[in-house]
Amino acid sequence: MMNQRTIPGTDLSVSLLAFGNFVFGTNWWGDFTDEDGISLQNFAFDQGVNFFDTGAAYGNGRAERLLAETIDYAGRDNLIISTKFGYDFYSDAGEEGGHRERKQDFSPKFLRYDLEQSLKRMRIDCVDLYQAHNLKLPQYQDDLFDTLGQLVDEGKIRYWGVAMGPAIGWREEGYDAFIKHDAATVQTVMNMYEQDPGREFCEIATSRQRGGVIARVPTNSGILDEEFKSADHQFPASDHRKFRDKNWLVYGLQKNDIVRPIAEAQGCSIRQLATKWLASQPGLVSIEPNLLTEADVMEFSAACEDGNCTLPQATLDQIAGLYADDFGLGDEAHPCDWKSSVTESGTIRSGYQSPAGV
Repeated sequence: MMNQRTIPGTDLSVSLLAFGNFVFGTNWWGDFTDEDGISLQNFAFDQGVNFFDTGAAYGNGRAERLLAETIDYAGRDNLIISTKFGYDFYSDAGEEGGHRERKQDFSPKFLRYDLEQSLKRMRIDCVDLYQAHNLKLPQYQDDLFDTLGQLVDEGKIRYWGVAMGPAIGWREEGYDAFIKHDAATVQTVMNMYEQDPGREFCEIATSRQRGGVIARVPTNSGILDEEFKSADHQFPASDHRKFRDKNWLVYGLQKNDIVRPIAEAQGCSIRQLATKWLASQPGLVSIEPNLLTEADVMEFSAACEDGNCTLPQATLDQIAGLYADDFGLGDEAHPCDWKSSVTESGTIRSGYQSPAGV
């Protein structure tokens, strides 16, 4: 049976494994027909997934329209539905498979318009979790949060959160979302090879006993899936991972060699080990891998089974020691620099800090 977690401070009980259908909004992971996408979503529901996370901008509304079919299949009351707002693809449609950041609008007027369009596309009356899509610190405005509160009062949304991105980082955004604005969730890149700032957000949520962290990119952009066999792997033009630092691939493969015996000792694959590592983090409420096939759904579901989804403390301690020492591979194996809204360069060296007041 799938592990379920209630987001602290809410009445949302979400499956540990979430289905993020961003993959149907771009061709980065291949082309899916509508029928293929709907079938895979329905299959995930049949395996115990009740938390489906989409976004208005994914495929300029396509991903939400596909999710509407699964809502009909599963029944609205059996699902927790999340979508995201803030990209004005109505006036800046972008290009298929493009990597360019598009126009954002977090004004109260656009927020309301965007929400109404999402509700129509998904054929529902209320969104369970409404996430600000790649919101940056200068966009944290009082009128935005006031409007979100009004939408809760009006019954259009139940709770709201923030989705950090597109790249890893944005520490201050996550801190402020929880501490200053009482967000229900923070979604961030978090995985066994990129543990922070997600670990810090988890500590804040746990300390406040309010809110939870949703982990995206839980397999380190495919490294922990063991998708790559060589440091010389060539990425096609449409693959967003071509923008990652080469060290991510070179040392990621070496890290896999180091953790493989740990996974084998737990009787699981490396990506299942990575899933269980995330599930063992206090404050973590759900995990969103790229689910591209029924086999993916089955493998991740097995790692998220109730009573068998966490790791022994000795194993967690072993992984913590490896991570703290960059797996003994030297500074070039250190996680990549983060994006930051508060540094002059716009980046900052990755690394853990204990959240103030926690």
